[in-house]
Amino acid sequence: MFRDAALVAGKDLRIELRSRVAINQVLPLAVLLLVLFAFALDPDTGLLVRATPGLFWIATVLCGLLAVQRAFAVETADGVTDGLRLSALDTGGLFLGKAAAVALQLIVLQALLLAGVVVLYDAAPSGWLMLVVTCGTATAGIAAAGTLFGVLAAGVRVRETLLPLLLLPVLAPVLLAATRAFEAAFEGRSSEGWPWVGLLAAFALVYIVAGLFGFGALLEES
Repeated sequence: MFRDAALVAGKDLRIELRSRVAINQVLPLAVLLLVLFAFALDPDTGLLVRATPGLFWIATVLCGLLAVQRAFAVETADGVTDGLRLSALDTGGLFLGKAAAVALQLIVLQALLLAGVVVLYDAAPSGWLMLVVTCGTATAGIAAAGTLFGVLAAGVRVRETLLPLLLLPVLAPVLLAATRAFEAAFEGRSSEGWPWVGLLAAFALVYIVAGLFGFGALLEES
């Protein structure tokens, strides 16, 4: 399973590196969102700094949605999905590989976003361990849920609009918990953020297990 996951993840990442869709579209969108938020909120009032955690995760979730859509748009072209169904690859490995590729793209995106909020918003996080753990657990949950709902919407003609309707409500707990954990990290109250990190870990675990057992059936129906 893990060998198949590595093959699928490597394939998806090579496609993204060659197509440069993530570099030319997703990353500029994330930076543009940060700039627009900076214009929308008056930095002189301190509101921008207080809203930094929420703005960071809104940008992450929206860009993660684009990454998931891109991952399955590639599979639906030229009958690739049929090839995956007919292959001898483990369905759990397919799920883990797709999710790992999305997660790695999100980690790179979050590193750039974090640098952006420090520079543009003059935010000074103090709990770096909390930030790193929060990003890891939240990204795992976003990637796992996104991969599961992505394959569910892949076979539908209106998947570009259906996927956000399915996925965004599901990711609401991730958005809430990650924002609260980041607030604790930025304000130097890391002890208050660990319960939220635990919620993120539970969310990720639920969707990873669901994906391992349900991805194959959803792939057959997509």
